[in-house]
Amino acid sequence: MTILGFILYLIVAAACAWLAEYMVPGTIPGGFLTSAIVGIIGAWIGVSLLGALGPSLGGVPLLPAIIGSALLVFISSLFARRVFTR
Repeated sequence: MTILGFILYLIVAAACAWLAEYMVPGTIPGGFLTSAIVGIIGAWIGVSLLGALGPSLGGVPLLPAIIGSALLVFISSLFARRVFTR
């Protein structure tokens, strides 16, 4: 993977996490870098659960990445709510 490919991968993963943030009730604090990390982890979770389903952009399968990111955003927002309300 080249550096340009890696940057494209980060951008697509962050966009998937950004879309997932609007799908579920929760937020990702931290901006672009945190969204990229959540997108990468979400893509990994989504591909592990669903496989490489649907179209791919920059090496990121879009549908599993969005679903995995949505799942990760939902779980992290539940955890953050529980930790920060005490």
